[in-house]
Amino acid sequence: MSDVGGDIGARLARYRALFDLTGKTAVVLGAASGIGKASAEALAALGASIICADKDRAGVERTAYELSRHVRAEAHVVDAGSADDVARLATAAAKAGRVDIAVTTPAMHIRKGFLDYTDDEFDRIVSLNLRGVFLFLRAFGRIMRDRGGGSLIATSSMRATTLEPGLAVYGATKAGLTQLVRGLASEVGMHNVRVNAVVPSIVDTALVQPLKARPEIFNKLAAHTVFNRWSQPSEVATAVAFLASDAASYITGTALVVDGGWTAIDGPPSGLTETARA
Repeated sequence: MSDVGGDIGARLARYRALFDLTGKTAVVLGAASGIGKASAEALAALGASIICADKDRAGVERTAYELSRHVRAEAHVVDAGSADDVARLATAAAKAGRVDIAVTTPAMHIRKGFLDYTDDEFDRIVSLNLRGVFLFLRAFGRIMRDRGGGSLIATSSMRATTLEPGLAVYGATKAGLTQLVRGLASEVGMHNVRVNAVVPSIVDTALVQPLKARPEIFNKLAAHTVFNRWSQPSEVATAVAFLASDAASYITGTALVVDGGWTAIDGPPSGLTETARA
């Protein structure tokens, strides 16, 4: 995006306008809950119309209904791991009008030792976390390539780079997702299509309610961040909204880390207050 001349007032107004999504349409897969729902809300708050998708019919219809009071919104029941479902979503979105933004968030993990994994468990995780993202990026990447622009956003994890026992397969899918993003970005940039990922660490969603019942574990994980707390879905969603907007017009092929400093430090913050002396 080229710079615009004019006086300081015009330039300041231009910066604000970069974040405005009015008139744009976003598809959000995983919109029934968690990061997906928060992303749909953040994009709607900036003015985008939202096509909500999730396999949870009640949840996705509730999200679409809530958003429809403020922007145009609709709900689709979609299994993120189904090629047919993703293809139907892409077709419906294209028929509804221009698709400017497409976000995918669904994932699963099974915390289990590498040597104890079954073939079925491996296939289930790879099918959703990696193949499902491939299906989504391919379907909406084609639409945006043909239209000549758009922003694709996938949800990775800090487990793509730093692991703990029991999450090897999950981490491998998230590392693979990052490479899918980079590869597609290198191929569609000439069509003005951007492809990025957000990389959360620990996010306080309904899925982690069992951990809240074990405060010693919940708090231990929080202590790995420099803020000593879990993130809220909205804090990841604002990163999604940024990548979706023209404010990120020169950002593609990247994994935007939203981890509270987890991967920046070697273990939990020490809380040291004294200056070390030789």
